[in-house]
Amino acid sequence: MSLTSDAPPLPGLTVQDVANESGVAPSAVRFYERYGVVTASRTSGNQRRFDDSAGCRIKVAKLAQRVGLTVREIADLFSSLPEDPGPEDWGRLAGQLITEAETRTADLKNQLVLLQSGAKLCEMADHLDSGTG
Repeated sequence: MSLTSDAPPLPGLTVQDVANESGVAPSAVRFYERYGVVTASRTSGNQRRFDDSAGCRIKVAKLAQRVGLTVREIADLFSSLPEDPGPEDWGRLAGQLITEAETRTADLKNQLVLLQSGAKLCEMADHLDSGTG
């Protein structure tokens, strides 16, 4: 009795394949799937199978997280990507990430100026809460 199967491998990438390609743990692949960053189909044996873009999506998600986006925000951005994104799709997404990073950087700089103003911290919080900061 042979322990190996002569059956052809199932189409798509396994959790481990995506983990290896993206440089994350298998549990992180499942985490990103749970939040809609990547999607998987299921085999008849209930195993996950991902398309070829899954590893790239996770790499981009990690970059977007460093910009400060939450996983939910990243999933929302990715929802506009086609199933098999091309260079123009990734370029458009890069533009959105650049805009978001610039906006967040400007906001942080404004808050730094406020912190350096010498005002009381509680007054700064009031200023920020009023939407004028």
